[in-house]
Amino acid sequence: MKRKNIVRIIFAIAGGAIGASYFPIFWMILQVRFGTLINNTFTNAILGAIIFYIISLLLDGQVLKVVDRLEADLAKQNPVSLIFGTIGMIIGLIVAILISVVLFRAHTFFINTMIPVILMLIFGYVGLRLGTTQSGRFRRLFTSKKKTDGSFEKDGEQIIDKPLDENYHHYKILDTNILIDGRIYDIVKTGFLEGTLLVPNFVLYELQYIADSSDSVKRVRGRRGLDILNKLQSENLMPIEAYEGDYEEIDEVDSKLIQLAKDVNGVIVTNDYNLNKVIQFQNVQVFNINALANALRQKIVPGQKLNVLVVKNGTERQQGVAYLDDGTMVVVEDGRYFLNEHLDVIVTSAIQTDAGKMIFAKPEHSIKGITDKPANNSKNGNSNHKSTTKTKKNNNHK
Repeated sequence: MKRKNIVRIIFAIAGGAIGASYFPIFWMILQVRFGTLINNTFTNAILGAIIFYIISLLLDGQVLKVVDRLEADLAKQNPVSLIFGTIGMIIGLIVAILISVVLFRAHTFFINTMIPVILMLIFGYVGLRLGTTQSGRFRRLFTSKKKTDGSFEKDGEQIIDKPLDENYHHYKILDTNILIDGRIYDIVKTGFLEGTLLVPNFVLYELQYIADSSDSVKRVRGRRGLDILNKLQSENLMPIEAYEGDYEEIDEVDSKLIQLAKDVNGVIVTNDYNLNKVIQFQNVQVFNINALANALRQKIVPGQKLNVLVVKNGTERQQGVAYLDDGTMVVVEDGRYFLNEHLDVIVTSAIQTDAGKMIFAKPEHSIKGITDKPANNSKNGNSNHKSTTKTKKNNNHK
């Protein structure tokens, strides 16, 4: 049986029940006595079923879309969260019914019917949200036994309830940019990171969305991020876990990362400069690999001698541009006259920008004094002039 037919049958059954219950009120307004050929239970149920069946012909597509979306959302949820969410919703409905017992005795339709329905919706939703968002804490109540020293015991293993040190964070949360960048794989491979890598599902979905983009550049970047994630998981360089929860009330992925870091007491690993500033403002710790790369670069001080290869022209004052092995830009005065040549330069100054360090230098020969030769030529010119004058005088004397 097709899904649309099932939806239409459900609509027809619901319409029959509603027609049998409420059509007598409609006929009473029209002053049609109950029990006649028109106004009876069977006729009212048939009329209600027909009306709702017609409505289902218009709404069956939208209903199926809602059902498919609901199924997809439920498939993404953690089974434990679903269980505790269902239990929370049931408890909320029970509380709403207990409150509504007094209201059922009222003779006003709004008080005895509408208010209990509103209470059930509110308490049911609150119970569902509490069950899904706090499932980790509820599970800990059933699976862990607390000791007097602030630790937990589970299956013979001792689990620390609080971190050993304020600066230690077990979970290192990866954002989308750090996976696309790819350098996180090299950092993990060196063994400098400890703890567990945590990849939220909403980051994975964003990465998959980028990989499926119609833009070829975005598609390549997204697939690169997925490849890096697969390498981290397959090579088992350090523990890696997926966080299956989500924060539906938060729209931005960056805000979800910050909230997740607060919930699990984790550190966000990123290379996004703007996200780094936002995270620090939210009092959440962050590992920025760009800051790590800048810290590992060679320390350059004024007066230091370097040998560089001038690769292109600068923007002003006959400048040339060279790069160190770590990618640091070196701006060389008069460097455009030495394109594609190795040149000894002396560092004059260095500045730190958001993009990295920039070094300014001059050619070594210009520091030593390139004007000495013209000065000597000038002296020679004067002596030659004197000798020429003396020769002329001698000839005239003769």
